[in-house]
Amino acid sequence: MSTMKSTLLTLSFLSPLLGQTATGAESPSENKQPQTAQRPNVILIYADDLGYGDLSCYGARGVRTPHVDRLAAEGIRFTNAHAVAATSTPSRYSLLTGEYAWRRTGTDVAAGNAGMIISPYQYTLADVFHHAGYTTAAFGKWHLGLGEESGTQDWNAPLCATPADLGFDHHYIMAATADRVPCVFIENGRVANYDPTAPIEVNYQRNFPGEPTGRDNPELLYNQKPSHGHDQSIINGISRIGYMKGGGRALWKDENIADSITTHAIDFIRAHCDEPFFIYFATNDVHVPRFPHPRFRGQSSMGLRGDAIVQFDWSVGQIMQVLEELNLTDNTLIILSSDNGPVVDDGYIDQAEELLGEHQPSGPFRGNKYSAYEGGTAVPAIVRWPTRIHAGQKSDILMSQIDWMASLATLIDARLPQNSAPDSYNRLGNLLGEDQTNRPWIIEQSSNHVLSVRTPKWKYIEPNDGPSMITWGPKIETGNNPVPQLYDMETDINEQESLATQYPDTVFQLATILRKVRARQLKL
Repeated sequence: MSTMKSTLLTLSFLSPLLGQTATGAESPSENKQPQTAQRPNVILIYADDLGYGDLSCYGARGVRTPHVDRLAAEGIRFTNAHAVAATSTPSRYSLLTGEYAWRRTGTDVAAGNAGMIISPYQYTLADVFHHAGYTTAAFGKWHLGLGEESGTQDWNAPLCATPADLGFDHHYIMAATADRVPCVFIENGRVANYDPTAPIEVNYQRNFPGEPTGRDNPELLYNQKPSHGHDQSIINGISRIGYMKGGGRALWKDENIADSITTHAIDFIRAHCDEPFFIYFATNDVHVPRFPHPRFRGQSSMGLRGDAIVQFDWSVGQIMQVLEELNLTDNTLIILSSDNGPVVDDGYIDQAEELLGEHQPSGPFRGNKYSAYEGGTAVPAIVRWPTRIHAGQKSDILMSQIDWMASLATLIDARLPQNSAPDSYNRLGNLLGEDQTNRPWIIEQSSNHVLSVRTPKWKYIEPNDGPSMITWGPKIETGNNPVPQLYDMETDINEQESLATQYPDTVFQLATILRKVRARQLKL
């Protein structure tokens, strides 16, 4: 469990600065009785690298997402929601633990052979539901490590540390993500469809003798070629990050990943339709290598990246359809969001940049995945629950995924153990559209650990001496600047003019919030 929070200090300047109080917010250890005794099924659909502007209900160009659009029309579409970090592993860690990833070492983007990053001793979002009597499952991208220690996993035997140790009753997952080995699914702690004639070896330091790589054998890259990095072991005609040997018939085909995880999720829903369930459905589609099934090819004007968004929308539609068939729609809460902002060229030659056209993956925001600017963490967020949420809502409430653990615990009347979810607060009213009181501030993390404070009006980015652009591939602004940055998000949503010198008192107040949050001395 995390260290107990220290005595918390409320700053006298907080209310005047933000123009409101934290009405409705609670300490993470406090719980309310839910307003209804009927506990819903909960499905958290967590897309990978899906930008704020990548869905047609958020203004996408060149791609249509009718199933997601319908989900939004039947619930709430949030316009000021944020992932906790601008990259995958820290966002997922924070979402599932209610703790800021920057508080712990080893939570940066994980290798495919990383040891399990969340400790079995930590109380997780899955634990919340499991201990409340829900059946729990994780499907799709994991990217939070497996096994006890990095690089020591025996992929040919049951793994000693898996999502089963974190509250998930069932899991069918990718160890990391599609561009990292091992390129096999893990089902309930074992390699799915394991092939004993092709034992699996994984190494992130050196290749195995005689094994081809994208760097040395580009002629074998018949499906996709790298634009930068991603030139090590070749699986399914695509080179990856890391080295892998073996796998045989257990190896996935990228074009079938969406079908596979969606089918497993649907089978789980059918098997558990008579009991409350929680599903963490983490798709891979928009993350590189983008290689959607042939039936989705040409369904957008943006090539493989756009077609991958169409494939994601199909998966959402399949989940919605099975809920309707089983008469579960009314009492199932669906939350759809993304782990970070978008990226166009993230390591493969897939014409994502060339075919972008007028489409703006980050919507109105500056920056992309990895960045300290809003495009790094501003993500779509849609919530539907017909029993309780009025359809057709749009909310500009300031929201962070860090609060979803405490909020969902409150929803199902689950008590969080003391010291668990230390940074998560009950904002259930915001999530269900029943409380329009803004969260006073949220904390955002860029890929190089630069932190920002966002309030309903202001965005403060702490100073950093790092480069202004990503240096290893993607053409993305980092948001780094050796002096503090301050933007008025009501008049300058694209963060073009820093007002730090004009408003030094505001800079000081926001920097103080960040300092005290770091020291665990400030609560809502």
